[in-house]
Amino acid sequence: MEDLEIIGLYFKRDEKAISETAAKYGGFCHTIALNILSVHEDAEECVNDTYLRTWDSIPPQKPDKLGAWLGRVVRNIAYNLWKKNHRQKRYTGMEEILNELEDCVPSPVSVEAEIEEQELTEIINAWLKSLSENDRDLFVSRYWAGEAVNVLAWREGVSPASMAKRMYRLRLSLKSTLEKEGYSL
Repeated sequence: MEDLEIIGLYFKRDEKAISETAAKYGGFCHTIALNILSVHEDAEECVNDTYLRTWDSIPPQKPDKLGAWLGRVVRNIAYNLWKKNHRQKRYTGMEEILNELEDCVPSPVSVEAEIEEQELTEIINAWLKSLSENDRDLFVSRYWAGEAVNVLAWREGVSPASMAKRMYRLRLSLKSTLEKEGYSL
């Protein structure tokens, strides 16, 4: 079923919308949650929460790209669960990903944080557009969807060490771009 048809089911408050969403995007959402949490049961809980949040949000919202919208929702839910459980030291996967990015992405803490966040978003988006499609896909897969380096390496047919070096070079490139734009790291 096409996205517009699924969204139409939500607007009609037809419960079939959830089953159609699960059929089309369930695996995608589960992968994102699992990459962040590393626990199947918690990932499944996040996916179910995503369906509930979607039911509660559509309408009034009408996402242009349902898959991307669901990905953002499940990622936020999974990340919030990770933060909650991180206090209990249950997950190490997301901590590793965040630590890798820590050296090249500043944390906004000033009064102007909202403006700086928008500027930072624009700079990062421009940097992503400057990458090859393959590098952009790898970077987003690692740092947005939380895929493991060894999974990316397998997908690209290279060693995990080679992929780790490639990700390191991408982070250095991002760091250099941010420094040129005036972000001190």
